[in-house]
Formats: sequence, C-alpha cells, structure tokens
Amino acid sequence: MAHDTPIDRRGFFRIAGRYGLTSTVIAASGIVGPLTLGGLARAASQTADARNAATPLVTLKFGAAGFNEGNLKIQESGQLWFAQELEKRSNGALKIEFIGSNAICNQLDCVKKTQQGIVDLFSASTQNSAGAAPYYNVLDFAYMFPSRAAMHHFFYHPKSETLLREPMRKLHNIQFLYTHCELRGIMLGKKFADKPLITSVEQLAGTKNRVTGTQLGRIAMQLMNLNPVPIAWEETLDGLKQGLIDGAETWMGAAAYANMAPVLSQAVDLRFFSGTDHTAMNNKTFEKLPASLQDVVMETAFDAQQYTQREQERALVEIVGAVANPGPDTVFGKNGVRVATLSDAEIRKAEKMCSPEFVPQPWEQWRERLNKMSGGHDVYKEIYAIAREIPQDTAVSDVKARRWWQAV
Repeated sequence: MAHDTPIDRRGFFRIAGRYGLTSTVIAASGIVGPLTLGGLARAASQTADARNAATPLVTLKFGAAGFNEGNLKIQESGQLWFAQELEKRSNGALKIEFIGSNAICNQLDCVKKTQQGIVDLFSASTQNSAGAAPYYNVLDFAYMFPSRAAMHHFFYHPKSETLLREPMRKLHNIQFLYTHCELRGIMLGKKFADKPLITSVEQLAGTKNRVTGTQLGRIAMQLMNLNPVPIAWEETLDGLKQGLIDGAETWMGAAAYANMAPVLSQAVDLRFFSGTDHTAMNNKTFEKLPASLQDVVMETAFDAQQYTQREQERALVEIVGAVANPGPDTVFGKNGVRVATLSDAEIRKAEKMCSPEFVPQPWEQWRERLNKMSGGHDVYKEIYAIAREIPQDTAVSDVKARRWWQAV
C-alpha cells in the first residue's frame, strides 16, 4: 500500500503542512521502527488532536538549532522531551512551537534571536552561543571539569545560580534552564585511518583542527599545539574526508548526531573542556509568565537535566559507541571509528600544558573580564572547586539531582 511506503522529506513536510510541524516532529520521535507515510500521518493526527484540546495561555517559539526527531535519538539532550512535557504539565496552557533543523536559527545565532524575542526558547551549544553572549565562556576553561559527573554536579548546584545563571539573566537576558554534559576531544579524519591509535597528546602536536565558536577553547588548543582553524561547518566534513584538515574539536555525541562519523577514523577522548548543548529562554518572556507557569518551566527543566543525565549516558554507550570498543551496531561501530581513551597520566599531562591551574598567563585577560561580569567572583576558581566536591571516579548516575534555584 502507498501509505506504508517509507517516509521521505517531501512526505514529512506534506504531513507537517496538514497537522503542524511540532505535532509531526513529536509524532515521529515517538515511533519505534521504520517511519511510514501512513504511520506518521496517523500519529501526527492523534498528536495534533491532543495538543489542540486545550486553549493555550501562551505560545512559545522554540528555536532548536539543528536538532530534530532523528538526531535527538542519537544525542539524548532532551529538547523534544522538554517541549512535550511543558505542554503536558501545564495542561495545555503552554503551547510550544518546536522549530529545529536550523529552520529558524542555527548554532551561532539562536541566542541572538532569543535575545531579540524572535524565538522564546532555544537550544544550541553554549560554546557557539558565546560569540553573542560572552558570559557563556565561563564554562570553557581548560580542564575545569574533570568528568561529566562533575559537570552535572555543577549544573545542579545552588551556586550555579550565582556563578552562571544570575549573570546570564542580568547581562544577556537569558534564563539558562538545563544542559546535556559531555567533554570535548579531537575527532580525527581519514588521514589517521591507518595510523596507530592515539595514546598521548604529543602524537596530536602539529595537527590542524577545526574549531567551533568557542573563544576559550582556542587558547587551550594553541597551548597543546593543536592549531585551531575556524572553518565553516559546510566545509568541515569534506576537509576531514580529503585530509585538508587533520581533525575537529567537538564531543562524541555531536560527532555522531551531526553525521561526522563516516569521515572520521579516531575519536580522541581528550576531555579538555565542556561540550554543552543547553536549552535556555528569553528571561523577560520567562518573567512575564504567571508564577504557576514559571514553576512548571523550572520543574520541567529540573527533570530535563535528569533526563539527559540518564538517557545521554545510555546513548553514549548503546547508540554512539563512545567507549573503548564500540559495539557493532553503534554509530562509531558501523563507521569503523576507533575511540582513543587516554590514560589518567596523559590527561594530567595535557592539563599541565593548558589549564589555568598550571599555565595562568594566557587566561588572565578572560578571567579578569568574566570575574568583572560576574560581579566580582573568581569564577574559574569557584567552579573548579565545585567540580571537585565529588570524587573524580563518581559515575554520572550517582550524581545527586538538586533544584539549583532553591538555596536548601
């Protein structure tokens, strides 16, 4: 039957035109197994009926950069889950227009469009958002976070209000809600396919690597002799495939969901600074919501942080293959990407090459600027200390969830 034919882009948008893009994306994200025209149409119709049953008090546009129902099954950073839960928990008083796939904003400009009120909510990496909202750089000091567990610990911590969230509201009109947590490494292209697995940072010395929008990440890369070069995303995959660049700085979940794996050979787990695809909101829009809906937003953000804490850790192993021996059905396994897990001694060596703890001078200008923006805190030192309140070998699943906006 025609209705059982696999869905293509044209068919997807035909259904979206009838039932609405958000309802169609939500419906597609909930389908297990092959997407067919008939199956998606039925699911989108049911989803639209359920979402339209209540009259919304507020409709919020959610600009979700390049995220969509497909890649959010690879990187479980929770954006669609968050959108659905906001509608459900507000009994339809909040209606979310989810606009992903770079249709309304991209990694570099979603934050600007949120500040301008073109969109109300957005998702993008904090590193790419830092160009327009520089206080985001506070998360990007080299080796400030020793593990993904330490990152979650900080984002749940009441002091994250003082050190991150309150300055973001005051300086940039951004209400930082929740984030996925990974640490960045170097994803090597095809040039390294026949070379031995990387075991030390010295083996990477002199390589030329694509750098994202991060401003502080470049400092660390220069100190480790990783030659950061800003290259447009459109040219990055071809550059990795052809050997025009050696690698790219990113995290493993991003490498998998952004379809980099086919042009990679090794994923070097250097863990040298944070990779945080976060979700945030225009703060003025947040403050205009009735108190009951503000509570819904905060409680849903709290649960979304726990969602990524649980689901992204599972996806890294089962879907991405971000482990020493990726399973054959993972993204890395299917594409022959080897994961280079460096020893603690090698990570320490890299840390001594570039961390503000050991090489303070190159960081001084940014530290001074961010300290002033924070209202006088030594932000690096304070976040560094919070990140070490838990043992270094703490599992992500063992990090205690706390409502960061409540003092006790």
